[in-house]
Amino acid sequence: MTDQGLVSSQLGSLHYEPALESSSLARLKPSYGLFIDGSFSDPGQHENLVTLNPATGETLATVAQGSVDDVDRAVKAARRAYENVWGKMSGAQRSKYLFRIARIIQERARELAVVETLDNGKPIRESRDIDIPLAAAYFFYYAGWADKLEHAGFGPDPQPVGVAGQIIPWNFPLLMAAWKLAPALAAGNTCVLKPAETTPLSALILAEILQQAGLPEGVVNIVTGDGSTGSALVEHPGVDKIAFTGSTDVGRLIQQRVASTPKRLTLELGGKGANIVFEDAPIDEMIEGIIDGIFFNQGHVCCAGSRLLVQESVAEEVLRRLVRRVEQLRVGDPLDKNTDVGAINSAEQLSRIEELVAVGEGEGATRYSSSCALPSKGFWFAPTVFSNVAQSHRIARDEIFGPVLSVLTFRTPEEVVAKANNTKYGLACGVWSEKGSRTLWVAERLRAGVIWANTYNRFDPTSPFGGMRESGFGREGGRHGLEAYLNV
Repeated sequence: MTDQGLVSSQLGSLHYEPALESSSLARLKPSYGLFIDGSFSDPGQHENLVTLNPATGETLATVAQGSVDDVDRAVKAARRAYENVWGKMSGAQRSKYLFRIARIIQERARELAVVETLDNGKPIRESRDIDIPLAAAYFFYYAGWADKLEHAGFGPDPQPVGVAGQIIPWNFPLLMAAWKLAPALAAGNTCVLKPAETTPLSALILAEILQQAGLPEGVVNIVTGDGSTGSALVEHPGVDKIAFTGSTDVGRLIQQRVASTPKRLTLELGGKGANIVFEDAPIDEMIEGIIDGIFFNQGHVCCAGSRLLVQESVAEEVLRRLVRRVEQLRVGDPLDKNTDVGAINSAEQLSRIEELVAVGEGEGATRYSSSCALPSKGFWFAPTVFSNVAQSHRIARDEIFGPVLSVLTFRTPEEVVAKANNTKYGLACGVWSEKGSRTLWVAERLRAGVIWANTYNRFDPTSPFGGMRESGFGREGGRHGLEAYLNV
């Protein structure tokens, strides 16, 4: 396979001519400041970070490194906007702004998709067909709730919390911003958003969209930076609520820091999702569901189906067809519309994936990796499947957050429930079976916040999402996503 994502499969050579989206659509600036009080400004200490294209390692832009003082300016701007403007505005007025933001996201969808792919490394067809349309959909959905909060089931006159500090990850930058901002704004809160250090660009384009939509100054403030910037936001006394999506280790630290404060907190953390396959599952549909469950977004998904639990009677056939399908995946230039699997987001994440894969081989699991030729520049890892995996193996217990699948087997429904629940996480699971009664029996016994039946990685603004145990607490999406931003 070439850098353009051409494939040589076990069935023979299938050649795809490159279908490249133009990177010039991104219209990126050489540098970006902080978005505070409705306009861009330089950081107080004039420090910057470099954001890279993970597919090439080339610099995309420099962004401001927010300091404690910068966070303080942003929080104060949000407080002024909450007390003087946004908090006094009617729900119907707020909804107009949210509708306007959603429409502009749709109008600038092609540009945003290219920015997301350049900054994150995910295939353009995922950015174009999933991330950006869903981001707009979340703003549309919560725009509809803004003037109906008294009917949401949280009391006759629910009130906003105040100023929300929101910290988002690098795997779905714009979509996670929409998940956080849309319900908070609909509920009447103002926000300080801290994007991930490696993927800040779509949030900064969103800041331009907020200006274009005429959002009042200070209602949304975006402060870029590394972990120290996020820490300053968590610890600021002027923040009433913290919403964090990211790793379990960081989430645990945040929970410790806010435990002695009146701040409200929601956490959406890591996962080690079990994708359960019974012998009667429709095999063609199920194989595609498995592929989507683990290789979508290079496996950079908290709820990825990274543990495949297959009933013994069909395990050999499922593994054979799965390996065949993995060999057909096109890995290469994320801007090529033919690409199935793009670049790993950073050198640090690639190093972690390589480390855990080496541990898996050392523990005795059997590794199969696609024979694709990886590009010479950037950060890449071939789609990988491990068989002969034991429950005690680290690749069956630790979140790899990459395109790596661990395959285990089971005999009975009781056994698979025990194996699926044998994890410290509890974010998502999938169940594949033609018998609805069996699916419901298993689902009732799985300890996970989200359970899919005969599908995986399906999201909708009307449906709540969140975890339990070390996958966090609180829900985002649906009517439930409003609760964290209301005093109820």
